[in-house]
Amino acid sequence: MTRPLGIYLHIPFCKQKCVYCDFYSLPRREGDMDAYVSALEQQLAQYAEAAEGHDVTSVYFGGGTPSCLGADRLRQLLRKVCAAFHVTHSAEITFEANPDSAADPRALSELRRAGFNRISLGMQSADDGELRALGRIHTMAQVRASVEAAREAGFENLSLDLIYGLPGQDLPRWRETLSAAVGLNPEHLSCYGLKAEPGTPLYARRETLPGDEVQADLYLETVDFLEARGYRQYEISNFARPGRESRHNLKYWTLEEYLGFGPGAHSYFQGRRFAWARDLDAFLRGDRILSEARRVSLRDRREEYLMLRLRLTRGLHPDHFEGTFGLDFSPFLPFLERCEAAGYAVRREGAWRLTPRGFLVSNQIIGELLALLPPCP
Repeated sequence: MTRPLGIYLHIPFCKQKCVYCDFYSLPRREGDMDAYVSALEQQLAQYAEAAEGHDVTSVYFGGGTPSCLGADRLRQLLRKVCAAFHVTHSAEITFEANPDSAADPRALSELRRAGFNRISLGMQSADDGELRALGRIHTMAQVRASVEAAREAGFENLSLDLIYGLPGQDLPRWRETLSAAVGLNPEHLSCYGLKAEPGTPLYARRETLPGDEVQADLYLETVDFLEARGYRQYEISNFARPGRESRHNLKYWTLEEYLGFGPGAHSYFQGRRFAWARDLDAFLRGDRILSEARRVSLRDRREEYLMLRLRLTRGLHPDHFEGTFGLDFSPFLPFLERCEAAGYAVRREGAWRLTPRGFLVSNQIIGELLALLPPCP
């Protein structure tokens, strides 16, 4: 029996790094583009044999800004993926793009014909001033042009990324961004709270972000606003029209296998988690350096299961937990019932699920649950 597999290709190039970004990305280096594609192809080929017996049901080109590679290189890489792995006819194939680099209907049509069927655009805000403050180099007009070009090219599955909790942002301004995004009629929306990650320019600026209460209000408004307009929350930060959830990202949250390629990419494959070093120059030289590699223990699997299931609105099913791990679920019930009484969790259709208010304190809730796990034999 074949098993599902996701493929992730990391494209680390950007025209300009945003002030808040802590992903592995670098300024676009035109001279490295072809060499990078060649290095990725070599790495893909190395895993083809190991992935026999798997059906690739999702392919995701992330970054960075994959569209920086150009349509020809992206098509070349997708052909290599399809040659090295068994990619199903119905696979979800996504590429990320910034609006300033995704408004050419001809290039987008080429990608659509090549097999790409989902595009994720980094909109972030509908306010040009907020975009400049984030270090984004596109405008809201370019967002609209990119969406129009994607539809013209035949993309019927479109996702928009948004960020809330910007310096000085309040509810009315955030509602304007939500309204503008919904007005573009995407199938999927990802909404993330801004964080000042160490090592980023935003962190170095020591700018004051909205406090916890304002962040909570912005988040709860997001859930209510989007669900009232037909976007069902299915994960802490993700919303979709029915049937348009990100199939690739769901692999991460349901512990399905995936292989990541390129510097900084992570994998979960054959019972191991591993990641490639964030070093483009070494990667181009052919040095495939692992920055992390570990066998996933039984304890790890139990903890990951609890943590990831509670990120999803489908929640935690006691029967499935007991059947998967052979453990009694009842020791968790008193704590979950207290969470329910506090409005942080609900039991619905046999599953324990966090409410939007529960998602706001999910780290604490998950930590308490993990402490209740019995030791492994």
